[in-house]
Amino acid sequence: MTRPAAALLCLALSASALPAVVETAPNSLAVESSVTVPAGPDAAFSALTANVGEWWDSAHTWSGEARNLSLEPRAGGCFCEQLPAAGGSVQHGQVIFVQPGKLLRLDAALGPFQEMAVKGVLTFRLVAEGNGTRVTLNYRVFGAITMDPAKLAPMVDAMLAGQLQRFQAFVAGKPAK
Repeated sequence: MTRPAAALLCLALSASALPAVVETAPNSLAVESSVTVPAGPDAAFSALTANVGEWWDSAHTWSGEARNLSLEPRAGGCFCEQLPAAGGSVQHGQVIFVQPGKLLRLDAALGPFQEMAVKGVLTFRLVAEGNGTRVTLNYRVFGAITMDPAKLAPMVDAMLAGQLQRFQAFVAGKPAK
């Protein structure tokens, strides 16, 4: 591969989410994705938490509207969704560690995992990189997973990598796809 081609490949890979199924076992799975966003760590953290309803995909909500999501960036804070039509609400996760500009960790059995006897831990790490911030998402689930984790993990990975790509587009001021 020529040097310019290798540089273009590296640029393309650094610009998009790099999803990976990290591990699967009979009762667990772990996935990880990473993007670089064009903002410093504090601004990226603020966009991640204060604006979750603007970048999260509505297709992955119970209400069908991401604008119904909120995230309180404090220990014990809720990653919640209002269900206006049903008059209810959903807790997608609870913040268990927050260090603005550096780390956000939630106890979160997302989506279909809510119906299973599992524990999910969703972590966002933010690290300054050049003129931006590398945001790495790691999601680990373990417990009584009622589907084959080896088949489920790629779907979980694709969904979360998609969320991270939407976040990257949001921070860059582009429409999320």
